[in-house]
Amino acid sequence: MEKIILKDIPDLDKIDVYIANGGYTGLKKALTGMTPDQVIDEVKKSGLKGRGGACFSTGMKWSFMPKGNEKPKILCCNGDESEPGSFKDREIFEKNPQQFIEGSLIAAYAMGIGAIYVYIRGEYWKWINIMEEAVAEAYKKGMIGKNIMGTDFSCEMYVHMGAGAYICGEETSLMNSLEGKRGYPRFKPPFPAVNGVWGNPTTINNIETLANVPEIINKGGEWFSKIGDPRQPGTLLFGVSGDVNKPGVYELPTGIPLIELINDHCGGVIGGKEIKMVIPGGSSMPPLNREEALTVRMDNESLKEIGSYIGTAGVIVMAEGTDVVNVIRRVTKFYYHESCGQCTPCREGCGWMLKVLNRIMDGKGRMSDLDLLISIAENIEGNTICALGDAAAWPVKWAVRKFRKDFEAKITDKTIELPVLNKVHGLMKSPDEYDTITLQSEQEVVKELMGNVQELTQSEDVKRFSS
Repeated sequence: MEKIILKDIPDLDKIDVYIANGGYTGLKKALTGMTPDQVIDEVKKSGLKGRGGACFSTGMKWSFMPKGNEKPKILCCNGDESEPGSFKDREIFEKNPQQFIEGSLIAAYAMGIGAIYVYIRGEYWKWINIMEEAVAEAYKKGMIGKNIMGTDFSCEMYVHMGAGAYICGEETSLMNSLEGKRGYPRFKPPFPAVNGVWGNPTTINNIETLANVPEIINKGGEWFSKIGDPRQPGTLLFGVSGDVNKPGVYELPTGIPLIELINDHCGGVIGGKEIKMVIPGGSSMPPLNREEALTVRMDNESLKEIGSYIGTAGVIVMAEGTDVVNVIRRVTKFYYHESCGQCTPCREGCGWMLKVLNRIMDGKGRMSDLDLLISIAENIEGNTICALGDAAAWPVKWAVRKFRKDFEAKITDKTIELPVLNKVHGLMKSPDEYDTITLQSEQEVVKELMGNVQELTQSEDVKRFSS
C-alpha cells in the first residue's frame, strides 16, 4: 500500500530531501493553477474528514470561512494531542513536518488566511524544537512569508507552546489559550469561522488532516476518495499501544479489520493471550469487548454501528487478565484532574465517578454502585459546553455495561439495596431508616406531629426562647 504521510523515504524531515521527492509541488499547483474555491472543491471531492476526533468534512469546514478581507483570518493547527493513547501527530512532526507545513499553507491559500498558528502541547519539548526548525527552514526556502513562490499570496507561521492542559485540545479552549486566557471552552454559536482568535474568523484543523492535503492536490480528490472505506476515505495513522508485541504508529487504509491491525501489523497480543478489551480511538472512546474487537472494521461509521467511534485512532489493546475496573478508574482520574471546572456536571460528576470507583477498588463497593455509575455518566453526557464531559462519561458507562461481571467481582457485599419509596416525604427514624407517608397513614402522622408541636409550645423553655 502506498503511504500518504509516513513515507518510507530516509531523511524526509529535511526540507531539501522533501523537495527532491516532490515536496511543495502541491502548493505550487494550488497557487499558480487553481483558485481558492477550486482547492476547496477538490478537498470536498476527496471526502477527507477531520483526523482529530470529530470526523467532520474538511472541505465543508473550509467553506464556512467568510469571503473577503474585512478582518484578518487565522488558521490554528491543533497539535495538542493530549488524549491518552494518542501519539500520531508527533510522528508527523518528527518524520514529515514539511508535508504538514505545505498542507497548512494550501489551506491558508484556499481560505484567504494570512497567519497560521501551530499549537503544540507543552510536554512535547522535542517536537516543538523540531517544528520550530522545520518552520525556519521553510522560511529560508521562501515557502513561508511574503509573496510565496513569486505569487501575491503571503502567509506567516508561528509555533505556539501550550501549558499541558488536556482541555486545550478542544478548539475553542485552544483559541482562549492562544489569546493568553484560561483554557475554558466557549459557547457556540458564534462559531470560530465567525468569531475566533481575537475576534477574527478562524479555522481549526488537526495536524494529520492538513498533512493529507498536498497529496490530494497533486493526485486529485477522486484518487484519495478510492482509498479505504468510502465513508471515511484515505489512510489513518493508528497509534497502537497496550498488550501487543509491536506497538507503534501504523499508516493503513480506513476500514481495516481491527484484528488484522493487531495480528498482522502489531505481531498479535503479548503471550498469545485472548483479547479482553480494546479502546479504539483514545481513552475517551467507548471500549470494545472481545466479540466486537474480533469483527469490527476501523473506520468511524463501522464503529458507530456498534456504539463507539474512531476518535484519534489511538488503539489501546488489553489482554485477558487485565483489571478492567482499575483501568476505568485510572481513566476517570485523568478526566477528573483535567476537567476545567466550568460546567457543573463535568466538574462534580467526574469526582463522583472517581469516588465510587475508588470505593469499589478498595473493597467497599455496593451492588447499587454500578447503576449509580451509569446514572452519573448519563447525567454528565450531553450536558456540558464541550465534549470533555462525554469523554469522561463514555468509558465508565460502557465499561460497566459491557464488563459488569468484572465490576461485580470486586464487590464483596452482594446485598441488593432497594430504593426507599417517597423518601423525600418520609420521616427519618434513624440515619438508615425512614417511615414512608402514605395516604392511609397521613392523618395519623399529622396528628402525631401536631401533638408534639403543641406539647413543645407549652414548654416554659420554648416560650422563654421564642418570646
